[in-house]
Amino acid sequence: MALLLPTVAVETLLDVTPELLASMGVDTVLLDVDNTLAYHGSQEPFPGTVEWTHELRSRGFRVMILSNNFAKRVAPFAEKYDLPFLSFSIKPLPIAYFRAIHKLGARREKAVVIGDQVFTDVVGANLSRMKSILLTPRGEEKGFSIRVRRTLERPVRRRIARQSEKKGGDV
Repeated sequence: MALLLPTVAVETLLDVTPELLASMGVDTVLLDVDNTLAYHGSQEPFPGTVEWTHELRSRGFRVMILSNNFAKRVAPFAEKYDLPFLSFSIKPLPIAYFRAIHKLGARREKAVVIGDQVFTDVVGANLSRMKSILLTPRGEEKGFSIRVRRTLERPVRRRIARQSEKKGGDV
């Protein structure tokens, strides 16, 4: 079960503050796209997220987009956010996580993966020995495979919620 558990769980990307990241000992952020930066399939960023990435970078954090989507989907986001990206990452396999860290000149123990999926973002971070922040999915998701993954995630998310209640806050 530890492979499925994030380091921290929060509602949205904007709940991830520079102070939280500093308390986790990270200086590098790898971001998913769908349900992290925008609704699934949308090209419109969530309000405040472009500014959020600019704020992090102004504070010295390295930031990159790491997505399983094709470049056609990811490149417009990278441009809007003025961020480097890796597409078709085949998460949760660690190779793209390691490529991202290498490309940024970072160290994996100082990196955090932020995304909304347990079986890609969190498992990939854990396999790569990186920290992770799990977000709550937003909006409707129509694809069969994503609905199956969301069903399989439910017990993990319930466990995270119970742990959060016991601690009186975030996991």
